[in-house]
Amino acid sequence: MAYSKYYIALVFCFLFSKTIEAQNPIIPSGVYFADPSAKVWNDGKLYVYGSKDESTEYYCSNSYDILSTSDLVNWEVSSNSFSSKGESDQVAYNDAYLYAPDCQYNNGRYYLYYCLSDKNSAEGVATSEKPQGPFTNGVKLDVGGIEEIDPSVFIDDDGQAYYVWGQFNAKIAKLKPNMVEVDTSSIVSNILTENEHYFHEGAFMIKRNGLYYLVYTDISRANRPTCIGYATSKNPTGPYKYQGVIIDNDNSDPSNWNNHGSIVEFNSNWFVFYHRSTHNSSTMRKACIEPIFFNEDGTIDEVEMTTQGAGSPLNAFLKTEAERACLLNGNVRIVLFEQANEMLTAINPSDNVAYKYFDFKGGASSIDMRIKPVNGGTIVIKQDQPWGPTLGSYSIKNDENSEWTAINFPIKPIKGEHAVFISFRGEGKDLLDLDWFKFNE
Repeated sequence: MAYSKYYIALVFCFLFSKTIEAQNPIIPSGVYFADPSAKVWNDGKLYVYGSKDESTEYYCSNSYDILSTSDLVNWEVSSNSFSSKGESDQVAYNDAYLYAPDCQYNNGRYYLYYCLSDKNSAEGVATSEKPQGPFTNGVKLDVGGIEEIDPSVFIDDDGQAYYVWGQFNAKIAKLKPNMVEVDTSSIVSNILTENEHYFHEGAFMIKRNGLYYLVYTDISRANRPTCIGYATSKNPTGPYKYQGVIIDNDNSDPSNWNNHGSIVEFNSNWFVFYHRSTHNSSTMRKACIEPIFFNEDGTIDEVEMTTQGAGSPLNAFLKTEAERACLLNGNVRIVLFEQANEMLTAINPSDNVAYKYFDFKGGASSIDMRIKPVNGGTIVIKQDQPWGPTLGSYSIKNDENSEWTAINFPIKPIKGEHAVFISFRGEGKDLLDLDWFKFNE
């Protein structure tokens, strides 16, 4: 297994540092992982398969990373687990970029269903004896001439495997027992459509209490596919009834466009995986996680984006990296500015960012920040809402040193669990950059 250069740093941070807890995004700074498909295998670990972003100019890349965890806190990044180009090329017939994949286990092997950015040769399958790969010997799938995107594979209780794929309308077909051939005679089209189900792409299937769920990229709001929505049926091939939105990643970035994800049960709790955008781009995305809850009738309540993710509210007295913001309102965006270090930048007057949620325990009375003044302005710390009570503020003169510097200023005492909004005031544009902050008792 090949590990990313970020693996050692990530594990070191979790095991030997007190500055990181379970939080969103689930990957380290400088790693961009989108379209998360989460699976729990027989070893009890949770694995996330997805595409790897590398540019603000195009989607994805020529390789996949795979994430894995035993506790939703410590994550391993297995890099280059499958490639379509380069030294570890496993797609001899094509060098196209690798779009969103899925993985399934059967017959004692793991099957990686990949997707190429080539409309004439879109889908294929590779195999491995290990869930994290490496996956080898990619071969083209015959999908009856319907060369589209975002494959997902589900195995029903009777052992029958189903292949789901498509954009704007979803298709489903049976897989043959060998898991590498689609029974093209069984293809059913339009099980989800844009008009009836707000289906855009990225279908993912599970079964719970006898009900089939299709989770997918939902375009029901503002004519943009920012939501993870879902539909249900009593049969794998439908008909499916639209049930609503699970999560919306709107306001994760000024240029955010799409969402893509999955739901999974892990250690008796259910979670939704999704991604957020960075870099004022639709093509530099980061995987995130939130807990979800089922009602007695099988419906799922919509959940909000948070900073804490799968864990409890974050310890306010530990350092929080600024890129952990779960909402970005205005021009502000997240960018990489140092190796494995991101910041909030391009901050304009009236911008604000949110962090949900912190545990202030017995009380905080001041805040430390690492900032880089650009044109100067005022930082305002708000409680619970951008219009909530003002906890404190700090003004930066426009003639101050434009180097990175640490500041400290008092805030009104705050206890318990709260969201924090950081708002910005000033004249002109590009007020400052923000690297991290930490509250103090």
